[in-house]
Amino acid sequence: MTSSGAQLLADPPDFSLVHGGPLFQLLLRSHLSGDALDLVRRRVIVFVTIAWVPLLLLSALAGKLMGNSAAVPFLFDLETHIRFWVVVPLLLAAELAVHRRLLRVVRTFLDRNLIPQAEMPRFDAAVASVFRLRNSVPAEVLLLACVYLIGVLVVWRRFTAIDVSTWYATASPAGPELTLPGWWYACVSLPIFQFLLLRWYFRLLIWIRFLWQVSRLDLSLIATHPDQVGGLGFLSETVFGFSVLLLAHGAMVAAQIANRIFFAGATLQQFKGEIAMMVGVLMCMVFGPLLVFSPQLARAKRLGLNEYGTLAERYVREFDGKWLRSQQGEPLMGSADIQSLADMGNSFSVVRSMRIAPITRDAVLQLAAAALLPLVPLLLTVMPLEELTRQLLGLVLRAARRRARAVSRLRRARPE
Repeated sequence: MTSSGAQLLADPPDFSLVHGGPLFQLLLRSHLSGDALDLVRRRVIVFVTIAWVPLLLLSALAGKLMGNSAAVPFLFDLETHIRFWVVVPLLLAAELAVHRRLLRVVRTFLDRNLIPQAEMPRFDAAVASVFRLRNSVPAEVLLLACVYLIGVLVVWRRFTAIDVSTWYATASPAGPELTLPGWWYACVSLPIFQFLLLRWYFRLLIWIRFLWQVSRLDLSLIATHPDQVGGLGFLSETVFGFSVLLLAHGAMVAAQIANRIFFAGATLQQFKGEIAMMVGVLMCMVFGPLLVFSPQLARAKRLGLNEYGTLAERYVREFDGKWLRSQQGEPLMGSADIQSLADMGNSFSVVRSMRIAPITRDAVLQLAAAALLPLVPLLLTVMPLEELTRQLLGLVLRAARRRARAVSRLRRARPE
């Protein structure tokens, strides 16, 4: 084992995807963040002040604040307000949520003895690689360049901007012309939003790369582990840290759809495909990386079924020979053989029920709900509030009844 690997065993580092990088260092020196990524409210106030307040003042100065000055005046632009008052704060708050969930992930790998000593140098290298990429100055400079060269000039102008006269651009034969507040929007506000978003995608790539590198190690998985995924069950808990990030994406999509419904004559039904694609992409983005462990989990399950099957066969033959074929007449009451037989059966059942992916149904449902929650208010555009309330209450009541029936069945099945 290398000296760095021995140090990692002795004092595993705290793992964080967000505790580093040039922007983090800038916020730290500006007293907008602490070492524990606290002061979220202060960061939100500063970012909103820089991105949104000048748009309000410049729109008022240019006469684009309200009224008939544009098809979409500033005060009625739901997409802009949700983007900077909801999505940007959520992107900032997601840093704290992810940081807290992933803080002990390296320690958990080591505490559960999942990394053999022979693999410690490679595991150490994977952890060091995460920190190196997370703190990379060229990476964030490249992200900023992508924001201005691709995000603003291509994605926003051609695909995101609404196709009517707005407070930030007026229609002309030569194409949309930016207004006074539109220049601040294109040069400052929108790049802030896109940089925070793109920086999150970069962090997710770092997370995916780390999980892939760890999955290439010869992990010490135990088929009879009670979490039913060989000891990797803690990874399914880490995904809950991304719920705030998924909520931000849902709000971002809801804002874009809302503007097109209210100002471009679209209907919510037209966006069913986009909504389904958003949920699918987000689910793949969060849960997909966990599938890299499936080959090792499947191998551990096959090996466990073979080994425990052989062990169980030996035991039941001896049990059968002793208690059914033998005429020794040993007292049955008080014998530990019966309990041992039951324990053997339980162990084999755990191996047989082992999953080949550290993903739970509850995690999938909760994260999907987080992504879809911001879209719920848009249902008011297709059904009255009373009907929507009735439908939502019906869903809640049906879920409660199913849960009550499941609890009742468990109680009846529990021995007295």
